[in-house]
Amino acid sequence: MPISLTIRRLLSIQPIDLPVFHPIALKLVHLLSDQNFTIDELASTANDDQALAGQILNMANSSSYIGRVKVETIKDALIRLGAHHVSNLAMAASQAALHSSHNSTVNAIMRELWLHSHGCAVGCRWVAMNTGHRALAEQAYLAGLLHDVGKLYLVKALERITNAGVAQAALERDLLLEIFAELHVEQGTRLMEHWSMPSVYRAAVDKHSCERFDPDDMVLVIVRLVNMATRMCGLSLVAGSDQPFMELPEVALLGLSEQQLAELVQVLEESRHTSFLSPPP
Repeated sequence: MPISLTIRRLLSIQPIDLPVFHPIALKLVHLLSDQNFTIDELASTANDDQALAGQILNMANSSSYIGRVKVETIKDALIRLGAHHVSNLAMAASQAALHSSHNSTVNAIMRELWLHSHGCAVGCRWVAMNTGHRALAEQAYLAGLLHDVGKLYLVKALERITNAGVAQAALERDLLLEIFAELHVEQGTRLMEHWSMPSVYRAAVDKHSCERFDPDDMVLVIVRLVNMATRMCGLSLVAGSDQPFMELPEVALLGLSEQQLAELVQVLEESRHTSFLSPPP
């Protein structure tokens, strides 16, 4: 059922700069996009927020990211892991913190959204590394992390509306899911354009669920495949498709085998345990 015109109108007048991106994480993405960065500049930027820097190091030293070699400083992490990897950790750490709410219904949805986005990010990196696209691994990770950012924006906007005493029903789960289905791509694309995000990430937001897509954009192909794979292990708010997974065009484009699919599902399952979410209230 189409969402009401009232809710559409209320959403259309919400500010675009609601907190869905941490400013330091955004700055790191933009620094890396022009290729004229230095390690010291990146380290200084990340260290501008000590809480975020601590979260980056916590993630960098977790078993799912590095494990064997502990890093003590942001600069050390940049040297050992690479600039793009550390920038991605900054975005992931900040996104995990943003997926929370004092409203129990909203908080539950937020946690599901984060588990999906984080799982997609980890799965996208794994697919890139295991299908001959190693050079795209970090881009694939961030594209997977951000592909559903429109949903986070919609939740933040609707929470703002209801806190003002308007459209209280908008935070009910069933209506939230309808709003996501109808508006999350539109709002996500609007966000990416507003913040001048690189085109590879805009495409992941805009085209991750539509029928037509560019088969030569391998980052997008990876995001689409992993997004659909999350439906096989309960990491998605969307029901699975009736089409057999191995018949998807993305599978053929990536040359994914049934054994690799089984391994991918295991990677997605394991991502639940390294999501960096705080315990539910």
